[in-house]
Amino acid sequence: MIPFTKAHACGNDFLIVTEEAARNHDWANLTRRLCARNTGVGADGIEFFAWTGSASGRIRLHNADGSIAEISGNGTRCVAAWMAQELNAQPGDELQIETDAGMRLCRIDGVRTDTGFAVDVTAGMGVPTFVAKNLKVLDEQIVEGLVVSTGNPHFVVTMPDAEFKMTHWDWRSIGAEICTHSDFPNQTNVEFFHVAGPHEIEIRIWERGVGPTSSSGTGTSATATAAIALGLAKSPLTVVAPGGLQTVVWDGPGTELFLTGPAALIARGEAY
Repeated sequence: MIPFTKAHACGNDFLIVTEEAARNHDWANLTRRLCARNTGVGADGIEFFAWTGSASGRIRLHNADGSIAEISGNGTRCVAAWMAQELNAQPGDELQIETDAGMRLCRIDGVRTDTGFAVDVTAGMGVPTFVAKNLKVLDEQIVEGLVVSTGNPHFVVTMPDAEFKMTHWDWRSIGAEICTHSDFPNQTNVEFFHVAGPHEIEIRIWERGVGPTSSSGTGTSATATAAIALGLAKSPLTVVAPGGLQTVVWDGPGTELFLTGPAALIARGEAY
């Protein structure tokens, strides 16, 4: 039996499994099996975890399809929530989490135990980079966007309104096409946003290896980077995804971006 904890951050859900518990398994196969929504536990991915110190750990993320992702901002925050409960962490405590995109420092801003266990976390997301790019998709339509790196790849597209449509194409169709576009041989995450106000944007996410998701931490970070870099919004920026709100603070190119949002533990259990 494989012990696991299920957690979510704004509806983006993950299983947390220790490397010790998974040592005799192929992680890609295990992830596909356990993340299946109808025949498994169900999740967007598994964070495989190992302690590296009294308040530090290492994670390796597999997406629901078994592929390896460099990092998930929401997944990292879910691991921070799990670590916080294990350590009885208090507001102000800091946890170090090593990802394939580098070390991420997570500060616990708040702990809630009234209906389970949840935390608010501010995570340093590194220094984002971005460059403009045009893509030809679907019916030879040209899509203008920004290629953004927040430790993993993103393509961010501005949408004219809250309908998230480009001519007669829904964002999901465009997202699926861009994700596997030949210009991205390793695929890419895709985000669409429209500006709701000077300090607020709304987003939709097509996640590499998963498909549409209710939220994404790195996607939120990448989209905020694009909106601020293009002069369409200002920091601090509230980013509204279907799964909830996150806040980004970013002072511009060459500086680290900080992401604040919730994470909650859902359940513990064992799987075959």
